[in-house]
Amino acid sequence: MKGEIWYLYAFDVANEIITAQITSILGQKPFAYEIREHSTIPKDIPLYRPLAVERPGLSAQLDGRPVRTLIRVYEVGVITIAMRVDFDRASLRDLLPCHQAKLNDGKALDEEARELCLEIYEQLKPCMIRPTPPNVPEAYTVFCVTELEGVADVNQWLAAERRNVAGLLAETDPTSMSEAQVAEVLRLERSYEKTDLVVIDWDAALVVDLTGYVEDVLYVLELANLQLEEFHALDRTLDRYLNRAYEDLEKRAIPLFGLSTNVLRALRRFRVDLTKLADEVTHITKFLGDWHLARVYVSARERFYLDQWRASVERRLAQLDQIYSVVHSDIYEQRMFWLEIIIVILFAIDILVILFYRS
Repeated sequence: MKGEIWYLYAFDVANEIITAQITSILGQKPFAYEIREHSTIPKDIPLYRPLAVERPGLSAQLDGRPVRTLIRVYEVGVITIAMRVDFDRASLRDLLPCHQAKLNDGKALDEEARELCLEIYEQLKPCMIRPTPPNVPEAYTVFCVTELEGVADVNQWLAAERRNVAGLLAETDPTSMSEAQVAEVLRLERSYEKTDLVVIDWDAALVVDLTGYVEDVLYVLELANLQLEEFHALDRTLDRYLNRAYEDLEKRAIPLFGLSTNVLRALRRFRVDLTKLADEVTHITKFLGDWHLARVYVSARERFYLDQWRASVERRLAQLDQIYSVVHSDIYEQRMFWLEIIIVILFAIDILVILFYRS
């Protein structure tokens, strides 16, 4: 059994990256990444092409094998890093330790990815809108099998190896798994021909293609993982902003002038930014005209609960709208109250002046 293990990392680094201004990434000229066009892809559908660079192996190796790196930069403010390493194992069980990837120098692979992303972030910072230093990434592992000795139909192979496949993706001893859990792990399975197969779980996926071409499916999985990272980031930001807004309302920390205008302006800008980001993140996959890739993406979207995350973001945006309305009404009522007081005072002064002159 031969193939590659792809470790996918998605980092949210900005509200937006102006890719048109990027001329180099880590000293290399980027190229517009695109998947191989199949005959089933409509020619009139524009394909989204992020900027990408490929790097040679890292200075350290993984399990004695070189690690190659593919870096992609997306306009939605995300940098993805894919680290890939070859494998040649006798069985699926031999791949279980590969979930906890550590380089030969003892450094965890995700830490290496974060340091690399930080280096890219510092270089591309002038091209970013509201940059944020990279933190913990959204990580995903894909086991890509391109050679299976004596296997012509991968669907029959899956039927015979279903428990071992479930154990690999769930990172669990397959002999200890219940049949219900095995069925759940294998529930989202897609296949187009006898030579290809995709099984998608929460933390990992298995991609089998005996023709050797897996990049298109990997790209779709990366997009779904990217969307999950963005929705996580949006949700965290909304939580912080809503908590701060609730505290301001409870403390009545909204004066009549000055800060009130700033609060309204900040709320309005934040609401527009989040709506724009949520819409861009959702529509980044609208290029999927290939039916097989579209079905793979729909399966990944279901497994990653992307619809639920988008609903959560939209619900918080609605709450932000309500707070905006409350703040606006509160300021309006305060101003009307003071305006009425000023009118009464002016009316009283006018009466006093009239009485004074008559006397």
